[in-house]
Amino acid sequence: MDDVDAFLQAAIDEAERGLAEGGIPIGSVLAHRGAIIGRGHNRRAQQGSAILHAEMDALERAGRQPASVYRESVVYTTLSPCAMCSGAILLYGIPHVIVGENRTFMGEEDLLRSRGVRVDVLQDARCIRLMREFVAAHPELWNEDIGREE
Repeated sequence: MDDVDAFLQAAIDEAERGLAEGGIPIGSVLAHRGAIIGRGHNRRAQQGSAILHAEMDALERAGRQPASVYRESVVYTTLSPCAMCSGAILLYGIPHVIVGENRTFMGEEDLLRSRGVRVDVLQDARCIRLMREFVAAHPELWNEDIGREE
């Protein structure tokens, strides 16, 4: 479980970096054979991006990888992955996702599982606190990010 703790902590560090930049505190890392090969955080607000969720940022920062690397990798994310990020996980054949929490937002975990992806949800208190505090302070930015803005 030590690797899980270290990799989740790296994702939380990314989430905190995003928050410090004025963005949404969601972080992610892509790990392959016990090493982080990509890390990222939600950068939609900071970069005016439509797609830079944490998982997408981690994949982008990992650079192009052979299919065999993706098939042996694990995505760690502080929040349950949305449809877009889940689609990227499926596209690249990543077999395992470890989710910090899904109380704030329930993403496409059922879709991932239906396609053979192992999804473990930790309900980590640090991840829950980060999101609860952020959503309470910035509901407009949160709602925009998940497509609920009216």
